[in-house]
Amino acid sequence: MRFLHTSDWHLGRAFHRVAMLDAQSGFMGHLVTTVRERGVEAVVVSGDVYDRAVPSLAAVELFDDALNRLADLGVPTVMISGNHDSARRLGVGAGLIGRAGIHLRTEPAACGTPVVLADAHGDVAFYGLPYLEPVLVKEEFGIPEAGHEAVLSVAMDRVRADLATRPPGTRSVVLAHAFVTGGEPSDSERDITVGGVAAVPAGVFDGVDYVALGHLHGSQTITDRVRYSGSPLAYSFSESGHRKGMWLIDLGSDGSVTAERIDFPVPRALARIRGRLEELLADPGLERHEDAWVEATLTDPVRPPEPMARLAERFPHTLSLVFDPERAEEESGVSYARRLAGRSDEEIAEDFVAHVRGSGPDDRERTVLQDAFDSVRADAVAGETAR
Repeated sequence: MRFLHTSDWHLGRAFHRVAMLDAQSGFMGHLVTTVRERGVEAVVVSGDVYDRAVPSLAAVELFDDALNRLADLGVPTVMISGNHDSARRLGVGAGLIGRAGIHLRTEPAACGTPVVLADAHGDVAFYGLPYLEPVLVKEEFGIPEAGHEAVLSVAMDRVRADLATRPPGTRSVVLAHAFVTGGEPSDSERDITVGGVAAVPAGVFDGVDYVALGHLHGSQTITDRVRYSGSPLAYSFSESGHRKGMWLIDLGSDGSVTAERIDFPVPRALARIRGRLEELLADPGLERHEDAWVEATLTDPVRPPEPMARLAERFPHTLSLVFDPERAEEESGVSYARRLAGRSDEEIAEDFVAHVRGSGPDDRERTVLQDAFDSVRADAVAGETAR
C-alpha cells in the first residue's frame, strides 16, 4: 500500500505576525496533487491539524476544503489530534465524516480500534494514537501515576492485542503524536513535559510495520520504520535549515517499508544573519537573502539608531531583530550582580543603561535620572514625616 505521511499542519498559525493561510493553502494543494499524480492510496495526518484549540474561521474553512478535495479523489484519510488541537472539537462528526473516507481518531479509548484499509495484498490496519496527556488519560488506561512512556506503552499494548486477533499477514501502521528519543526539536513546538519526562523510547512502538509520528517539526528518521514527517512550513527561524515535506511510504506485502521524501513548496526562504549593522548592510555575500524572511542578530557594542528601519532598506522582509552586543573580554565572565556590588543607586542606573544599550547615559540623560532619584527620595521622606 502506498500512503502519504504528513503532520503538524498548524492551520491558522502566523509566522512572526505574517499570515500563513495562503502558504498553507499552497501546501494543501501540493498534497492533493501528489495524491492524484503518485497513485497514493491513503493519507495519514499525525496531529496538530490546527494551531489552537479554538481555530479561526479561515483555518476551519481551509481544513474543510482540504477534506472535500481528498474525499473527491476517493482516497481515505486517517488523522489524529495533536497537543495543539482540541480533541473534542476536531472529533465532532467523526462518525459521519468517516462515511466519506475521512477517519478522525481523537479518543484515547479507541487506540486499539483501527481503520482497516485493503490493497491487492490484503488488509492494512491503521491505529490512531492521538496526543495522550498523561494526567488526563491515566484513569482510562488504569495507571495510578502516569508519564508519557507509561501511557504510550498501554496504548501500544492495546494495538498489539488487537493486531494479534487479525488475520495472518495483516500489516499495521500507527499514527502517534509524541516526542520520541532521538528526535531533534525546534523552537516552535509547544512543550509537553507537563505530564512528566516528555521523550519516550522508539522501542515503545515495537511490533508494528510503520510508525507515522507527529509533533516535532523537522522531517526525521528515528529508524527505518519510525519517522517524523515534520511540519509542511517553517514556523520559527530555528527551522531555517529544515527541508520541509512529507513521506511517501510504500508498504510491501511482507510489511517492508520504502520511503521517499516529497518536498513542499517554500513560500519564502528563511535566513539568519549576524554581525554589526554596518557590516550586514554592506556585505555583498548577503545579497542572496534580500528577498528572504530575515532574523538579524546585531553584535554592535553600542545599539545603533533605528536598526530595524535601516535593515529593512536592504532586507525588506526582516521579521526578527535580536541584540547580542560584543562585550569587552574582561566583562564577559563577570556577572551583572558582581558589577553592581558597592555602587550607589545612580551608578547602578547608569550601569543598567550601559548594560542594555552598550553605552552609558549622556549628560542630559544623567540629569533626568538624577531628577527621578531626587523625586523618589523626596516622596519617601514626605511619607515618613506624615507617619
